[in-house]
Amino acid sequence: MSTSVRYPVLAPLIASAIWGGMYVVSKWVFASMPPLALAFCRVVLGSIVLLAVVRATKPERAFSRRDWLGFAGLAVVLAVSLATQFLGTDLTSAGQGSLVTVLSPVFTLALGVAVLDESLGPRKLAGAALALVGTGLVLAGRYDPTALAVDTLLGPGMLVLAAATWAAYTAFGKPLIRKYSALEAATYTTVLSIPLFGLFALAEFWWVDASAASVTVTPGLVAAVLYLGVVSTALAWYLWYKGMEQVDAGTVAVTFFAQPVVGVGLGALLLDEPIGPLFLVGGVVMAAGVYLVSTARVDSPESSGPAGAD
Repeated sequence: MSTSVRYPVLAPLIASAIWGGMYVVSKWVFASMPPLALAFCRVVLGSIVLLAVVRATKPERAFSRRDWLGFAGLAVVLAVSLATQFLGTDLTSAGQGSLVTVLSPVFTLALGVAVLDESLGPRKLAGAALALVGTGLVLAGRYDPTALAVDTLLGPGMLVLAAATWAAYTAFGKPLIRKYSALEAATYTTVLSIPLFGLFALAEFWWVDASAASVTVTPGLVAAVLYLGVVSTALAWYLWYKGMEQVDAGTVAVTFFAQPVVGVGLGALLLDEPIGPLFLVGGVVMAAGVYLVSTARVDSPESSGPAGAD
C-alpha cells in the first residue's frame, strides 16, 4: 500500500489543530461582534480565498444540475452547522463546548457506516475508542465536571446540532469530492452558503438590540476575523475535505478529537491556564488512537471501504 494513503490523515489533523485555537478567538470576537455577523464575515472571506485559488489552479467546469443541487444541499448543511456552532459557543462555557464538540467524530463514524458503507474493523474501533478516552482525560484534567451544569439546554443543544450537521457535511460531501476535488467541493459549498449566512446575520441584527449589534472596528478585531476567515475557514475546510480524498470518513472523523486537546494546550501556553498530568496522559492516548485509525487500512480488512481519489 502506498504511503500516500497514510499521510493524507495529516491534512484533517492540521485542520482540527487550527480549530483548536478557534474557540478562544471566537469567544473574544463575540464581545465586539454578534455571532452570526461574525459567521457571515468568516464565510465571505473564506469564499474569496477559496474561489481565487480554484480559478487559478483548476480547469473551468460545467457542473450538471445534479452537482449544483449537491453543492447547494451541502451549503445548507454547512450554514446550519456553523450558525449553531457560533450561537452555541456564545451561550456555553469552554468546558461545555469542548465536551459537546467531541460528539462530531461519533456522528461522522456512524454516518460513514450508514451512508458510505464504510466498515469498522477491530483496529479502527479500538483507535476511535482510545481517541475518545484520551480526549476525555484531557478535558477532565482541565475542567471540573461539577462545574459543567447548565441552566439551559439551548447552548449545548445547538452545539449537538452543530456536531451532527458537521458530520453530515463531512460524509455527504464524499461523492462530490470523488468526482471533482476537495478544493472544488469546499469552495462551491462555501460560496453557495453565503446567502444563507447573510439572512442569518440580518435576522440577528433585526432581533438583537441595536447597540449590541454595533461593531467597533479595531486592528485586533480585523486580525481575528481574518484568522477565522482565511485560516479557520478557507485553509481548514479545504484540509478537512482533502483528507476525504484519500481516506474514509471514519478515519478523518477521529482526527477531530485533536481539536479540544489543542485548545487546552494553547490555553495553557498562551493564557497560563493550569493543566495537570491528565493532559499529557490523555494527549498520548488520543494520539495513539488516531494512529491506530489512520493505519487501519494498511493492516486491517476494513480497508476495503471507499478509498476516494488515491
